[in-house]
Amino acid sequence: MRILTIFSLFALLIIGAGLYFKSSAILNENNLWSLISGKEWSPLSGQFGFRPFILGSIYVTVLSVIIALPISLLTALFLTENTKPWVTKIVFPVLDILAGIPSVVYGLWGTLIIVPWIADSLGPRFVDYTSGYTLLAGGIVLSVMIIPLLVSLFIEIFSTVPKDFKDASASLGATRWQTSRLVVLRKASPGIIAAVVLSISKAFGETLAVLMVCGNMVGIPHSLFDSAYPLPALIANNYGEMLSLPMYESALMFAALVMFAIIFVFNAVSRILLQKVEQKFKL
Repeated sequence: MRILTIFSLFALLIIGAGLYFKSSAILNENNLWSLISGKEWSPLSGQFGFRPFILGSIYVTVLSVIIALPISLLTALFLTENTKPWVTKIVFPVLDILAGIPSVVYGLWGTLIIVPWIADSLGPRFVDYTSGYTLLAGGIVLSVMIIPLLVSLFIEIFSTVPKDFKDASASLGATRWQTSRLVVLRKASPGIIAAVVLSISKAFGETLAVLMVCGNMVGIPHSLFDSAYPLPALIANNYGEMLSLPMYESALMFAALVMFAIIFVFNAVSRILLQKVEQKFKL
């Protein structure tokens, strides 16, 4: 067990070291800050600015979590606190099926349904023109992809809350909603945060579905109806092509390194915050 634990830690270090080694060429030629903050992307002229891709990834991920979190949270509360056990037994297999659908299927669904809806119905209400391949389309498709994961995790987390706590709340005259809000959610707060962190990590690295609906136009999106170009889409679209250009492969490896660093830092900070939340809400 000790050997396997050490190996898992070394695997993380090996991945990070490998990405850094493959990115060393572009890092030697360019300043790290200029790469991260630059907005110009022109490989033919040697300009590699990753700011639009980094912001595109963050915007799509945050939007998907904002959409999915309340839906998943309220659905899980309803299934655990307000329905009979047989309903949950039916819902769980459905969630498993949704979670197992390949991302390319979600991407096709987004292309055939969400993109035309945004282009023809929703977009014209807010902007003069939109192609439908937008930040909003990516956020909606990603949210649908992570909802089954979040609901399954939340149901498991809420099921671990002791029934004595709920009975004590009810005996004091609390309504069912007050019990759910003040007892169940409070006790399950650390688990909720952990589930959200897991969903963000999954959404941030998603490739095919985002690639198919976000538009993939280099630029910083300024509204929900602008196109976005996340880092995973950049790598998937370009790796294997145009690698004869100087620094191009190194630039794509640097994009992967940036994703790796963002996820690593985010999970580390979330773990620290999670420990503080566990101490604050410990009953």
